[in-house]
Amino acid sequence: MTPRQLFVVLSVFATAIILVWSFFWVDVLFLFILIVPLIYMGIKDVTQKKQSIRRNFPVFGRLRYVFEDLRPKIQQYFVENDTDGAPINRNERSVIYQRAKKQVDTVPFGTQLDVYAEGYEWMTHSILPHDFHKMDHNPRVRMGGKDCQQPYDMSVLNVSAMSFGSLSQNAILSLNGGAKKGGFAHNTGEGGLSPYHLQPGGDIIWQIGTGYFGARTKDGQFSDDAFQKNATLPNVKMIEIKLSQGAKPGHGGILPAKKNTPEIAAIRLVEAGTTVFSPPFHSAFSTPVQLINFVKRLRELSGGKPVGFKLCIGRKSEFLSICKAMVSLNTYPDFITIDGGEGGTGAAPPEFSNFVGMPMLDALAFADNALRGFGIRHEMKLIASGKILTGFHIVRAMALGADTCNSARAMMMALGCIQALECNKNTCPTGVATQDPYFMKGLVVTDKTKRVANYHKHTVESFVELLAASGIDHPDKINRTHVYRRVFMNLVKTYEEIYPTVPNGCLLEGGDVPFDYEDYLKRASSESFEVSA
Repeated sequence: MTPRQLFVVLSVFATAIILVWSFFWVDVLFLFILIVPLIYMGIKDVTQKKQSIRRNFPVFGRLRYVFEDLRPKIQQYFVENDTDGAPINRNERSVIYQRAKKQVDTVPFGTQLDVYAEGYEWMTHSILPHDFHKMDHNPRVRMGGKDCQQPYDMSVLNVSAMSFGSLSQNAILSLNGGAKKGGFAHNTGEGGLSPYHLQPGGDIIWQIGTGYFGARTKDGQFSDDAFQKNATLPNVKMIEIKLSQGAKPGHGGILPAKKNTPEIAAIRLVEAGTTVFSPPFHSAFSTPVQLINFVKRLRELSGGKPVGFKLCIGRKSEFLSICKAMVSLNTYPDFITIDGGEGGTGAAPPEFSNFVGMPMLDALAFADNALRGFGIRHEMKLIASGKILTGFHIVRAMALGADTCNSARAMMMALGCIQALECNKNTCPTGVATQDPYFMKGLVVTDKTKRVANYHKHTVESFVELLAASGIDHPDKINRTHVYRRVFMNLVKTYEEIYPTVPNGCLLEGGDVPFDYEDYLKRASSESFEVSA
């Protein structure tokens, strides 16, 4: 029991004594019956390890669970989206919590969505489905192209990029412990490789952002030696160069001063107690050709591990410029992570979160088509990152070209995140997104490690079961005809009709270029991003 928790319990006890002493003429037995249960509940709350809110806020924290229990009874009075503005359907949130806690993973009555509403999506099923029990319940994808010497077999669902600093050490330990237990990968985020990423022993995707944290010189430039020291660690399975993220593309990461502790500052090689703004662009390269050569350089320094880059697509001509650079050099990343403009973060200007960056589904379809158009789709894998919450979301992403998926928001909910919107204030009540030891201690690593692994296991199994229902025996057989969307009340289209697949090689010189790619292709150059528009 921490001093602050002890203070809360003693305060309740002292209040009870004062009440009894001050109102001795009142029925003492009545006061005893009223106060003793409160003291008992307070002690029980601070010693239990399952619920962070009760652990951090004894007695009073129980009110959250009372309201949570009442919510289904009054849900019709709320809008479909959460009242805090986070566009996650409450049914999806419930699924995440249930899977993390290994509770009942079914719903009563029937479909809980308006199937005739514009935007409603569904997937096809087969009269002759596969036997789910005979299928691989943990499918994996080989990451590593022709120049990779240490390929990595990656799960179809992994932990997306979230930095130590943005998240607490207990959250990082739980995520990596869950990755170790469940056999999936954990992306470090751009905040550097901390001891808490390495301690549990889970597979690591080390992200290199514009600040080069953990791979930089004192003046903030990229360092070959610092990079090689971390990149060759056994836990590090892949390296991801972050060009941009969906929540704030073109802006650079933000670490609020309140969360920049001396420990975090030492890991990042920055000054403690200051707000850290990552640069909006890289200093190690500035052209498409230089980017691809940087990928090659990191692959060599890492000993041949898979190296790729992550971006939220903005100008289409710039992505086509990168494709031209790949073809001209005959050098390719092992993977590209496509982050959607709907992605989340702990701190970002609202205009960037809401109005900058291509949404993930559009970006996935475009990136897959662009790589097909240049005849290089087989050279690399695509990773989807942006509101991947359920098995259907994995199917939907793969239908548009993804090979694997990353999830951040759902993994945070598996940790116990309640979307209190305190991420940037260092006062996260569940201990997930804070560096305050008082709040952090509410997140018990041993319990949350299991929940992260549980969520992953049951969601991947749900994905596989959906494949079986569709008569598909392997994820790479999913295509754009398997998912439908209601475009208007009386108009339904497949993803293939909404996002037509381009012919292989059509964007190469002499190819039959689709009309909606012509202008972008003309403005694309492997030598410069500046001519793009």
